[in-house]
Amino acid sequence: MVLFDFSDYGQLLPLVTNSLIAGALLALVGGLIGIFVMNRDMSFAVHGISELSFAGAAFALLAGVNVVFGSVIGSIAAALIIGALGAKAKERNSIVAVLMPAGLGLGILALALYEGRAANKFGLLTGQIVAVDDPQLAWLAGICLVVLITLALVWRPLNFASLDPDVAAARGVPTRTLSVVFMLLLGLAVAASVQVVGALLVLSLLVTPAAAALRLTASPVLAPMLSVVFAVTSVIGGILLALGAGLPISPYVTTISFLIYAVARVIERIKK
Repeated sequence: MVLFDFSDYGQLLPLVTNSLIAGALLALVGGLIGIFVMNRDMSFAVHGISELSFAGAAFALLAGVNVVFGSVIGSIAAALIIGALGAKAKERNSIVAVLMPAGLGLGILALALYEGRAANKFGLLTGQIVAVDDPQLAWLAGICLVVLITLALVWRPLNFASLDPDVAAARGVPTRTLSVVFMLLLGLAVAASVQVVGALLVLSLLVTPAAAALRLTASPVLAPMLSVVFAVTSVIGGILLALGAGLPISPYVTTISFLIYAVARVIERIKK
């Protein structure tokens, strides 16, 4: 069995141009958002949002409308529910635990009713390297632009509120408003990421690179930069390897992401 075949790479690369662009944009957003996800202890919430994002995308596929739009609606709904009802970590985890099976169940129901190509169903769960067409790329680019501009505007107060919410609130930082804004940004980032890596493995883009970066440095400048580099390496590397193997993108993205994290843990241990 041949795992990789790069003999016709020149003919195959044009097929994934949109996916490479989308992957780079999502890695940039995921690497930056991931730092706040880690600092705010919301890794589990990412998974919960991704399940409702998957449900929204699945129903959009069933209805024959834009899949990215359905994914965004599902993600934002989940983000608002978690943000409104889960002020404390314990409450938030309970809400996420309820949302995850509900979203997954609804999504599977929609896919069971969908009579189109099986690859479209499978791609929502595990990602597809040639699934990003021009309209979807435009949607994804727009989402990423909104997230990046908003992050730039609220970066400093959001970072303060994430690291020390009590002191930030005492200093007059609008922590509650920032929390809602961040949940909406997280919802958008998850919705966009689902289109490339799939709903089941979105953590590999929004959590693992940031977790690896924070193992190497606590610098508020260097950590986001490393997180973005790790995310870009995972996504672009995963797409290129998947192209040579003719398999779904997600196993490669997750494997590269995990290896980066494992190396970061080893370096952290050596430094100590």
